[in-house]
Amino acid sequence: MNIKEKVKNLPASPGVYLMKDSSARIIYVGKAINLKNRVQTYFQNSKAHSQKIKKLQANINDFEIILTDTEFEAFLLECELIQEMKPLFNKKMKNPQSYAYILIDLNEDMRKLIVSNSPEKKGYLSFGPFPSKHSVEKAVQGIKEFYQISCSSSANKNSPCLNFSLGLCIGMCTGAPQAIAQYNNILNKIIALLKGTDTSILEEIKQRMLLASERFDFETAAKYRNYLEVINFLVKKEQIIDFTEANKNIAIIEPLTDETIKLFLIKGNKVLFSQKYLLPNTNLELLVDQIKIAILTNFNPKVHDLPQKVSRNDIDKAQIIHSHLKSSNCSYQMFPQKWIKTRDSARIAEGITKTLVKLKTRLEKNTLLS
Repeated sequence: MNIKEKVKNLPASPGVYLMKDSSARIIYVGKAINLKNRVQTYFQNSKAHSQKIKKLQANINDFEIILTDTEFEAFLLECELIQEMKPLFNKKMKNPQSYAYILIDLNEDMRKLIVSNSPEKKGYLSFGPFPSKHSVEKAVQGIKEFYQISCSSSANKNSPCLNFSLGLCIGMCTGAPQAIAQYNNILNKIIALLKGTDTSILEEIKQRMLLASERFDFETAAKYRNYLEVINFLVKKEQIIDFTEANKNIAIIEPLTDETIKLFLIKGNKVLFSQKYLLPNTNLELLVDQIKIAILTNFNPKVHDLPQKVSRNDIDKAQIIHSHLKSSNCSYQMFPQKWIKTRDSARIAEGITKTLVKLKTRLEKNTLLS
């Protein structure tokens, strides 16, 4: 069968596709909710294709697919395969070691804000990993410029640095108590922003952006808008990290058909268990019992519900899970570790029932609309 016939016979199902070159090496891994529609785009000439896609097309000699039951599984499998195989034409998720951290140096009297490839340093407060070092550097630089804390080192202690004369430094390098107090207050705000306890930095930038627009100073307004974009990137990524590190017990229930569902049990960023079940039209009691048994079997009651640090190898999968939970078509329930430890069947069953009822209501609504 030639490659065009192979494409024509592809199923309209979710899954992962692996593109191969003439040496049968896998050069690209992708995912799709509809494999047939997605894969055939690589065998069509289009002016809309990027240079990367055109170059990839020129090197494709064959492909294989791996079917999944859901798009969610396809996302996770794509991530795992890219990290394992590191295909030539994949950039995202291929090299987690390049991910960056924001460090606050607590060793010095004047704490410093640093972007680093290394997560752990003694005496440093660490945030991350963030999947785009370039975006992290832009965000940190934006904060420094906005608050005028881009202090260049001075040869003489307590004398102004070059950036002070350029209006980029508030003067903490001079040793002035007021400037040092102001700087420390700004650092505390930055730490609180990254911890998710205070977003006043975003409000301050937004207010200055609006004022600049009112003055018709659109260049300055655009600069503040860019600050907001890159800093929001950091905040959202840190929210994903915090959520994953909370190490919660999560049950996701995905509809496969009107009569079939698939259960995923997730702890932190690991899928512990997945299984298909029939979805009854009326009585949910048997299904609730089946899911309850799966939950009590797979979530370990002896595991302490303590935060687990997210590594660079984990962050991509953590982002996939977090994004899926936030999507409108995801039905899920979190089960406190206390319920697992005490084998609280009644509360667990109640949580499962709520999720199933919510899912059935959505399916019925979709049926009426179609």
